[in-house]
Amino acid sequence: MSAVTPETKILDLRPEHIREKLGSKSKVCLLNSHDIFEVLRDEPVIVMACNARIKHVIPGIMRAAEKLDSVVAFELAKSEGGTDGGYTGQTPQIYFETVIEYAERMKFAQPFFIHGDHTTVKDTSPEAFQSAKEQIEAEIEAGYTSIAIDASFNQLEDNIRITSQLASLVQPYGLGLEVEVGEVKSTGQEASLTTVEEATTFIEGLAQNNIHPDLLAINNGSKHGNYLEGEKIFIDLERTKQIFEAVRPNGICIAQHGITGTPLTVVGKFADCGIRKGNVGTEWQNIAHRFLPRDLFDQMKRWAEENHKDIKFATREFKKEIDSIPQKNAQQIEQEAYQVACSFMKAFRAEGLASLLRSKLLK
Repeated sequence: MSAVTPETKILDLRPEHIREKLGSKSKVCLLNSHDIFEVLRDEPVIVMACNARIKHVIPGIMRAAEKLDSVVAFELAKSEGGTDGGYTGQTPQIYFETVIEYAERMKFAQPFFIHGDHTTVKDTSPEAFQSAKEQIEAEIEAGYTSIAIDASFNQLEDNIRITSQLASLVQPYGLGLEVEVGEVKSTGQEASLTTVEEATTFIEGLAQNNIHPDLLAINNGSKHGNYLEGEKIFIDLERTKQIFEAVRPNGICIAQHGITGTPLTVVGKFADCGIRKGNVGTEWQNIAHRFLPRDLFDQMKRWAEENHKDIKFATREFKKEIDSIPQKNAQQIEQEAYQVACSFMKAFRAEGLASLLRSKLLK
């Protein structure tokens, strides 16, 4: 009989379907985000969630988590990794297998979760709802342990209704749940920030439908993507804190979207405002792009220009070439990702977070 140790006790906390998927010999510590945020809600720390659109950043992020004894998440949004592969060419199944392959190969021992970021429902049509439903089902089937539903594009009543209906797919599995009120745009705006009233009305509406999320994403002035040179960075942390205090009695903390380009001096204040999950996405794409072979990157830029698209859409078109870049380039990407991940984890106050999590989960 195997000895019972803190390590085995933590591994026993993995969801049953994940243990079956990984196999009895796997030491990969893929946890349910619900369990993580339930015990970290009142700790001034942030779990970094990484949208790894290009796989070569993943080992660097894992190395940083090992070095700093931290917890991390790997995520893809529906647009990035939909059932059709999204614009990265990664279906939920491909993404899950990619993350787990790196974790097994590197003997990655720290707790982490895999998150379905931004399962968007942009309107009230049956087609939009069905697409989101299929995405959630595919993520759960693949092995994701956390799901985000984003119907923030809709009126508040519709957002409550759509989010409740989709969340009912997640709740039977007991997985972590993130919801959103106040659309986070691709351009930072001081106007149209989520109000405390909107947030509380949203959460109360969900509760009436017996939906109890772990995380609430809001529009606090951040933006998705890169900031342009000279563009003002505006994030209202006072509003964020007010919303956190309002939803905290419901067992909810804040998920911060749109962190790429935000000065670490600002990021360092996030944890004091109830932010417990910090999404970093475009940063990893930028790193990969800097160290891709020049001829490949030039081809990607030409494709984007010819098709009048953002270069991120070239990720899918050139996935085979990106995945098979020379080892030298892959190592450069990994090393830069490691250094940047360390910087973010320190700003997020996430050093030692894995040990803290273990101690709280095993109480």
